[in-house]
Amino acid sequence: MQLIVAALLTLTCVSAMADTERQIKRLKSAVVKIYTTSAPPDYFTPWRLLNPKQSSGSGAVISGQRILTNAHVLADARYIQAQKNGDPKKYLARVAFISHEADLAILEVDDKTFFDGLRPLSLGKLPDPLQEVSVFGYPFGGNALSITKGILSRVEHQYYAHSGAFLLAGQIDAAINPGNSGGPVIVDQKIVGVVMQANTSGRAENLGYFVPPSVIRHVLKDATDGFHHGFPDLGFRTQNLESPAMKNAYNLNRDQTGALVAKVFDKSPASGRLQVNDVILAIDGFTIADDRTIEFRPDQRTNFKHAIDQYHIGDKIELTVSRHGEIKEIELTAGERLTSYSLVQNEQFDQVPRYYIYGGIVFVPLNMNLIKRWGRDWHSKAPVDFLHARNRWSSNQQRELVVALKVLAADVNLGYHDWKNWILDTINGTPIRDFQSFSELLRNNTADHVIFKDDDGYQLVIDHQQALAAEPEILELYRIPGSHSVGLFEQQAAD
Repeated sequence: MQLIVAALLTLTCVSAMADTERQIKRLKSAVVKIYTTSAPPDYFTPWRLLNPKQSSGSGAVISGQRILTNAHVLADARYIQAQKNGDPKKYLARVAFISHEADLAILEVDDKTFFDGLRPLSLGKLPDPLQEVSVFGYPFGGNALSITKGILSRVEHQYYAHSGAFLLAGQIDAAINPGNSGGPVIVDQKIVGVVMQANTSGRAENLGYFVPPSVIRHVLKDATDGFHHGFPDLGFRTQNLESPAMKNAYNLNRDQTGALVAKVFDKSPASGRLQVNDVILAIDGFTIADDRTIEFRPDQRTNFKHAIDQYHIGDKIELTVSRHGEIKEIELTAGERLTSYSLVQNEQFDQVPRYYIYGGIVFVPLNMNLIKRWGRDWHSKAPVDFLHARNRWSSNQQRELVVALKVLAADVNLGYHDWKNWILDTINGTPIRDFQSFSELLRNNTADHVIFKDDDGYQLVIDHQQALAAEPEILELYRIPGSHSVGLFEQQAAD
């Protein structure tokens, strides 16, 4: 009898081991390596690309013969290939959908034999704190698939390194290295996250972050129509309400908590509905604490933005607001984010840089792409005026800043050859609203001279007829394909 029991236990163990091996084999086959050749634009010379560079990342096969990966793995890509685990062949791939905001992308492979024998992975739920997770991917240091284990440390809103977006993220202590990006975080054979970044500050060890299931599901739903709409924004900004004096000033009692509205943007969903100094007590039924957090799971808190992030463009969102002590229920329609709430637009990818050359002066909009061309230490190396401008709100009167980036030396701009990185305020006395309107004013100018001024009153003057006459020679001399970026005036022609 004992021998029979022992034999049954042995068979059970062998069967369990065989099941485990099959599960791991299935997981391995669904994790692919992605090879990317990228060539981002050179924002110092916006009509050119930087030198191409090769990099690699990871991805996971999901339903619909698609590969889920990070957006930053594919940013500014010119050529993409995908490779299955254990297969030396590389297959041509292309981007089907990309959300730089959420650092997620979907790849497709035209050769459908790529998916033969592969079983797609399904999406699971967000793990609990201290739950063990496995990270699959192809980090540097070897060519074979790597699997590491760790635990979920915490879940809260973080700034995504790729886009600067403030979204929910999971933190794990599994080793994450270059090449892991885009690889799946697995629990019970399901994707519970997509690896996106590691902490490289030097003050932390084995500290990495992943895109959680709620963000992944939002992007997958957004991708169903093939157009990127992104996460909604209601168009207001808030501050903490932890000061007792501030709460008294806005007629809140001891038991009321919330976030104080500090700014409402024009032409946003909140415009005309919310007011500065309103106190938002709750969003979508989530009570907002004085530190602007909500309890999104039992004993787990994150920024109240999470209550908005669950919605899509066009959805209705309920807010409970205190205005001068009176409680109001306000319904807002979730809208797309404005191009930028700051005068300095966030970093963009897969875009053609805008520029206009007039009188040998290269004019460009001020954005984070330009600022980050000063390298990894841009915080200290970029012009101080550029860095300070990031803290200025945009408005209907001024939506974007224009920079005289550099001067291509010629007779027409004699006296200004050493001018560079100069932020403009007006053109012939007209305040500059954005780069598009600036370019149109310059193109349609009929005055004898064009006078550019900054907000301190310093000016640069160009003879208009001389500028027009010198343009062909300047473009040929500096080997520039055109006086302005492709598509700059197409919208004006369409209107």
